[in-house]
Amino acid sequence: MIDAFVALLTIEPMLFLVFGVALGIVVGAIPGLTATMLIALTLPLTFYMSSVNAVTLLIGQYVGGISGGLITAILLRMPGTPASIVTTFDGYPMSQNGLTERALALGIMASVAGGIVSWVFLAALSPSLARFALQFGPWEYFGLVMMALVMLAVLAQGTLLRGLLAAALGMAFALPGIDSSIGQQRLTFGYTTLLSGFALLPVLIGAFAISQILRDASTGSAGQVRAPRPKRRLPVYLSDFRRFGPNMLRSSVIGTWIGLLPGIGSNIAALVSYSTARQMSDTPEEFGKGHDHGVVAGETANNASIGGALIPMITMGIPGSATEAILIGALIIHNLQPGPLLFQNAPEVAYGIIAAYLVANILMLFMMWGAVRWIARVTEIPRAALFSTILVFCVVGSFAINNSWFDVYVMIAFGVIGLTLEWARIPLAPFVIGFVLSPIAEEQLRAAFMRSDGDVSEILTRPWALVFLVVALVTLVAPTLAAVYRRRRPPRPEVTRQ
Repeated sequence: MIDAFVALLTIEPMLFLVFGVALGIVVGAIPGLTATMLIALTLPLTFYMSSVNAVTLLIGQYVGGISGGLITAILLRMPGTPASIVTTFDGYPMSQNGLTERALALGIMASVAGGIVSWVFLAALSPSLARFALQFGPWEYFGLVMMALVMLAVLAQGTLLRGLLAAALGMAFALPGIDSSIGQQRLTFGYTTLLSGFALLPVLIGAFAISQILRDASTGSAGQVRAPRPKRRLPVYLSDFRRFGPNMLRSSVIGTWIGLLPGIGSNIAALVSYSTARQMSDTPEEFGKGHDHGVVAGETANNASIGGALIPMITMGIPGSATEAILIGALIIHNLQPGPLLFQNAPEVAYGIIAAYLVANILMLFMMWGAVRWIARVTEIPRAALFSTILVFCVVGSFAINNSWFDVYVMIAFGVIGLTLEWARIPLAPFVIGFVLSPIAEEQLRAAFMRSDGDVSEILTRPWALVFLVVALVTLVAPTLAAVYRRRRPPRPEVTRQ
């Protein structure tokens, strides 16, 4: 771990981290642009970088992108990222009441606190979980992947059916290409360009960046909004740490724990933390009217969820959200297999991720504290100019993968698919993660059958694999059973007042 910090604090990795955090904050502050979109666009640029520098840059963008969303959430009631939706509940009323600087200061302080506490869990749990995961075989990995997919589909925004449909569609689009087990073509329809399947990067860029551009073009939201800029210094006092300490610690634990669970995301972490803070408050009626504890709870949890989501990503190769799926794609592009072997085969990358996450939070504190009034000016950029520039980067990035226009066409096609899915209220996260995890699930299932000579009952002798599948089954049927119970439960008798 110490060696990772020493390597990170050299000139080149630190420059990439500083640039990543700064770019993430700026993009996160622009409504409509997200950290996921930024990382997907940056991924092609990391081809010729070292694996450590590439991961450092992307981690910096991830931290900065989630944190930057609080700026416009407080100033305009327009969350820069979905993770900052809860911040609008009390941050914007505080700004309307003349407490703009105070709301920004509390949001930044809470973001850093959540990041640091979740880093403690990340640094403490990741190596031990990786050693534990080394005991897994093909059945365990297949069960783990299926559990992640089911939980993601069930817990994603939307109905159970839409979540499962999104995951199934993502898995279906991962099928074309060469069957790795028998070496035969599969679903290529005679096109040689499909022999290697759909490349990961065009799919990610299309699903997140192109679909967003198409959505803005269809709705005509290409204007600009002028935000009120903070004018005074950001006030934070020593007494604030005593006053908000319990709230920040509780929200950090909630955010980290929810980040561990596949498919829930930082916006749900913020909402759960906000609801908990409101229930435990002596003045719950103040929440939603400009209460400082509401800002602290939401911003602490959404940043803590990043550290929680990184734990299963680097220890087991399971992405908790679409952003982690892109980070896994970055590791794969650099010939690194995410999972427990990452700590053995490339410890400089595994521990580099952990070190970069902590330093990125510290850099985010200084950057936002010193430059928040200027960062707020990004909201004045016309959306038409912004998205036209992004479109150029999308085309160049997709073409550069294989120097093929086919990848550009794939990017455009998946942009239309992403827009169609969102129009049908089918969540994108299960779709993308289904696309990423499907090859892993197929590979592990085939390996398991080869080891057991096709005997599926062997899974009953593998306790952890059985546990993962049981959790997946319970997660799948629990919402249906709960709905049936609510329908059959007799209505409460009305109480008539005398």
